Amino acid sequence: MTQSPRRFTDPPRRAFRGCVLAFAALMLAAPGVPAQQPRKIVVLDRIIAVVNDDVITRLDLDERLRFAAVQLKQQGTPPPPRDALEKQLLDRMVSDRVQLQLAKETGLRVDDSELDKTMQRIAQDNKLTLQQLRAVLEKDGVPFSRFREDIRNEIILARLREREVDNRISVAESEIENFISTQQAQAGRSDEYNLSHILVTVPENASPEQIQSRRSRAEQALEQLQSGADFRQVAASLSEAPDALQGGSMGWRDATRLPTLFVDALKTMSVGGLSPILRSSNGFHVLKLNERRGSMSPVIVRQTHARHILIKTNELVPEAEARRRLATLKERIDNKADFAELARLHSEDASSTKGGDLGWLSPGDTVPEFERAMDALEPGQSSSPVQSPFGWHLIQVLSRRNEDMSREHQRLEARKALRARKSDESHQEWLRQLRDRAYIEYRLEER
Repeated sequence: MTQSPRRFTDPPRRAFRGCVLAFAALMLAAPGVPAQQPRKIVVLDRIIAVVNDDVITRLDLDERLRFAAVQLKQQGTPPPPRDALEKQLLDRMVSDRVQLQLAKETGLRVDDSELDKTMQRIAQDNKLTLQQLRAVLEKDGVPFSRFREDIRNEIILARLREREVDNRISVAESEIENFISTQQAQAGRSDEYNLSHILVTVPENASPEQIQSRRSRAEQALEQLQSGADFRQVAASLSEAPDALQGGSMGWRDATRLPTLFVDALKTMSVGGLSPILRSSNGFHVLKLNERRGSMSPVIVRQTHARHILIKTNELVPEAEARRRLATLKERIDNKADFAELARLHSEDASSTKGGDLGWLSPGDTVPEFERAMDALEPGQSSSPVQSPFGWHLIQVLSRRNEDMSREHQRLEARKALRARKSDESHQEWLRQLRDRAYIEYRLEER
């Protein structure tokens, strides 16, 4: 990926040190006070990090701290020490800023109308109106405008990852077959684990001193956990994984979706136990096993063999006309007309050449409107006109069966597991390289 040379050139330090974002409020002497009285300087803001040609200020971090405090409270996670949380959040802000700069340079945007729809969906998911969501946020001290921009940035970061990482991942059929063969060789089952995770990253081409410093951070986390500290609190303080502020929870993961390094450690761990420090190409890891369960039962799916006639709507064929035509065809079908022949003559779907036959359909294979109408029919029964995003349909159910889809499900899960594993590894490596090429200067300790 070609980058702008200016982007990764170290900015002149003198220019940045001379730039004063932090400003002072001068408390002038009141009338009658001697002119030589010292003026009191109150620092309102200051630079705490430089990221390429951009900066992060103390006020930026304070806003993020308030929002993180709300999140931790909602999750029931004990808050970590403030200085640890500050460093954790600032590091996350630096990573986000580097990615957002790349997105901006390459023209990745989220417009206001799209953001408005997302905000409405967030409110609906929480069973709130947009006004109620605003009130809840502001009651917790989170400015609505700040929350809105954070959501915009989250969308941009997700799309950037999809473009730069996920879209470049491919899974070959041979990989799927090898994956399944390996699982079958392991007693034919795949355990699932509910686990939590702490990650301490190691920079690319790190020096021995850097590696030791990173390992010491992981050892500090493990020592705190072994002394009885809350895993969620330690993760929020020390982990550099994306899920750190969620207490490091990874939820339920099939063994096939985990690195072999993790699986080998988890096999010998008891529930509630901690792993030793694990070393991977990304850094140092500490795992906690919350729960374990066996492989899934056979996947039995209720399938429907159906056919349909589709009339599409357009400027020449309004909805009322499409529905009228199908009502006429429905009357003919009820009077013993051949459904397949009518589909060949009238349907505007590609299935018309097969008499409208759609074959065996599993749940989720069709749009919800079509599936609901189809599921309400008995074998041999035809529907009234049904509307979907594609137009208007007549649906006829031919038969139903319960099919063991274990093999198909196994292949689908194998593909998902391989993609997820490759995506996680590739994203960590891509982000590390992106940060290594950026100019980053921390000033949090300065006063």
